[in-house]
Amino acid sequence: MVAGYPVLHQELFALFPMQSFWFDPYLWIHLAGLAALPLSLVLCMVGLALGEPLLPVWLEYLLVAGMGSAPVVGMQLFRPFYIFSILAVAVKPEELTTNQRQILSLFKKLQSRWLASASALVLSVVLWPIYRWAPLASPLASSLPQWRLLGLFVAALAFLFSNLFLQIPLSVLRLMLSSSAQFAAAEPMAPEQIRQQFSILGWQVKKILPPLATSEPTLSKSETLPSPVSEPK
Repeated sequence: MVAGYPVLHQELFALFPMQSFWFDPYLWIHLAGLAALPLSLVLCMVGLALGEPLLPVWLEYLLVAGMGSAPVVGMQLFRPFYIFSILAVAVKPEELTTNQRQILSLFKKLQSRWLASASALVLSVVLWPIYRWAPLASPLASSLPQWRLLGLFVAALAFLFSNLFLQIPLSVLRLMLSSSAQFAAAEPMAPEQIRQQFSILGWQVKKILPPLATSEPTLSKSETLPSPVSEPK
């Protein structure tokens, strides 16, 4: 951790008062995942540039769109992605703080079918011009085996990650736009409830990231201000 980071965080909290749960680092990590969306779409285009079409255009398009969208939409509708995880590592539900279990409770409550469905629909619309313009990525795909089935697999996998990189940040953003009253009213979820209602992917560990404290900075002994000396009469 960079020296002085906790103090900087506390100063920002004082200057820009925000919801206390905003300072959980996992929220910001998943929100920043939106930046990876363009890269995953480019990779999808590279996959579609491999080889010559084996199936009708509309069928290949539907295969990539369906394989890339359906798993993510199904997960978000029934067992949302467990946000206290990074890549293939997840924090054990038993190790979460009370605030984090409140975050999951509010996250589950705010989860909406229309947001997941609309996000997948928007990306499916974006996929069509990507499919049509895929030959533009031929220079990037020239060094790869020109196997169409491999290309469709890469495209579908990249499109699946595109859905993840869009839907999860949008869900986190919706959570962060909730009020302090909504957060305070959220009952912390029990660990067994979390396991039943969320998709926990990856190896489960006790801790990944250190928590961010929002308390006011305190002075160490070496920084304690000297008491005023009374002037001699």
